Amino acid sequence: MTVKLLIIPGLGDSGLGHWQNFWLDHFPNVTKVTQDNWDQPLLNDWVERLEKTIQTIQEPTILVAHSLATILVAHWTKTFENPFIKGALLVAPADVDSPQHTPECTWNFAPIPTHPLPFPSIVVGSENDPYMTLERAQELSKNWGSDFINIGRKGHINSEMNLGLWEEGQEILKLLIQKIN
Repeated sequence: MTVKLLIIPGLGDSGLGHWQNFWLDHFPNVTKVTQDNWDQPLLNDWVERLEKTIQTIQEPTILVAHSLATILVAHWTKTFENPFIKGALLVAPADVDSPQHTPECTWNFAPIPTHPLPFPSIVVGSENDPYMTLERAQELSKNWGSDFINIGRKGHINSEMNLGLWEEGQEILKLLIQKIN
């Protein structure tokens, strides 16, 4: 199955050095959700923009979410569904339930939904992510019915880690595509 990727950045958008932007430029069948306000996220606005973007999809698609956007995807699935969404790669979830792990501007995304997601998914966590403990990421993964992959000490799996095209993430994406096929 040929799939499209829908890149869904988190708080602040993905900077130029972020693997999501490298994937956007590298893969042929990729698009991105663009929020109106990247720095003061409002859950309802972000869910609405995600839904509007997903409504335009007419081919099998995998959601590729980072940080706050992983929580956004879980919220979106509480209300919406789309037969073209075949799976989700959920990288470095942000623990919006924990004031010591996330900035106040993200707390309106709390509580984090804990229902199983309606499609196959993989949560990718890091042992030294400042925005969510590995144990909490594993717990969310279990609640969401997702597979979980610990990639070691890669911080928040963002541009600060200089991951470039993040080949390890591409291998994880291939695992998800195999699971869907």
